[in-house]
Amino acid sequence: MSAALHIRRQTAGAPNLLVLLPGAYMTADDFVSAGFFAAAARRRLALDLVAVDLDLSAISGGTALPAVHEEILAPARHQGYRKIWLGGISLGGQLALCHAADTPGSVDGLCLLAPYPGSRLTSMAIASAGGLDHWQATPEQLADPEFRMWRWLQRPPTGLPVFVGYGRDDRFAAGMAQIAGQFPPAARHAIPGGHEWPVWQQLWEHFLDLGHFSA
Repeated sequence: MSAALHIRRQTAGAPNLLVLLPGAYMTADDFVSAGFFAAAARRRLALDLVAVDLDLSAISGGTALPAVHEEILAPARHQGYRKIWLGGISLGGQLALCHAADTPGSVDGLCLLAPYPGSRLTSMAIASAGGLDHWQATPEQLADPEFRMWRWLQRPPTGLPVFVGYGRDDRFAAGMAQIAGQFPPAARHAIPGGHEWPVWQQLWEHFLDLGHFSA
């Protein structure tokens, strides 16, 4: 196992897998202590869960997502999972989007809780071009995974199941709403609250009740 990854699993041979990526300074254990695993188990869903630790230096160095793919996602595909979803909170949500952008077809759905929309420099560059519909990425920008994420968001794959949930009072809510707006209305869910666990717990419960993983 890579030094960048520490994993918590809840598996029972279900046909579907959801891999959860943490936000900055979060751990895989935080998903457990926040009741994410218990909420899924209580519903008896046809779903195995894996939560991952990601070292910030590995994220900034560009090795974290390749490790997730090589050590979790690709082996899971060979194990015979029918559907493999990738999700995360905050920075983890952004990383899930970045992986979908850079590795087409590697996942079958995305669960994005308060996905971090990126730096001010990224948002300003897109806004100065007249918004996402008018922005055309330069080769220099496409060296940055945040810009590649936004280019992917311009035309997400049709039919890819996605859930985007966030708190309306989140300090990044405007950017999160922009991400959500790239998907059908049924994929979006905004609730009162900020960038905090009580909001993410409510969003997780809502996501689990949508029926993606009914037994």
